[in-house]
Amino acid sequence: MKVFAQATFLVTLGALPLAAQPGPPANPAANMQEISRALGVTCNYCHTAAPGSGQPEPKKEIARAMMAMTRDINDRIEAAAGKTATHVQCVTCHRGVAIPKPLAEILAQTLREKGAAAAVAQYRDLRDRYYGRDAYDFGEDTLVGMAQSIANARPDDAVALLRLNLEYYPKSARSYVAMAYAYTRKIDDAAAMTALEKALEIEPDNGVARGQLEQLRSYHRKP
Repeated sequence: MKVFAQATFLVTLGALPLAAQPGPPANPAANMQEISRALGVTCNYCHTAAPGSGQPEPKKEIARAMMAMTRDINDRIEAAAGKTATHVQCVTCHRGVAIPKPLAEILAQTLREKGAAAAVAQYRDLRDRYYGRDAYDFGEDTLVGMAQSIANARPDDAVALLRLNLEYYPKSARSYVAMAYAYTRKIDDAAAMTALEKALEIEPDNGVARGQLEQLRSYHRKP
């Protein structure tokens, strides 16, 4: 039960929008500005209705609930680790984005719903807007991991993601090795061997690429 409770706490902490530090804010306006910066939004993201209109504003209610939750979490942290413990803030999870999801999860949803071209365009857009801001992981491994996870069922989409990765990481031997595997799922061994040869040009001592290349050469299939 203890392990389950800890896991539940961590999932909640990582998945829900978090707000300001515990206790009532000394300066509400400054507190709202802090939240706005942390989520990368403007005031009208939450304040959607005209003042005094009485219209519902769902995001404001969510924000209030998250601020209460954050105060509770920080109270627990302080009780466990003392007053010098680091407190959770909205930026802890959001890091400049309104919906704090990993980049791979966002792209995977677009890939499922709209296809590879839309996912590629989304990656470019997010990279243009957020690169260097600690919002998403634009490192080499993100697209490689995605491509590897779909290569069996959707090799063309995997190849599209890896080509995109190579635009930003042209010396990524891992991208070429993953691309070679995707090509083998299409029974395009010639393209796979070319990809592996490029991987070896970058990393001559890459044993995985060399072993796969020798194996393909021994039974080269024709599409």
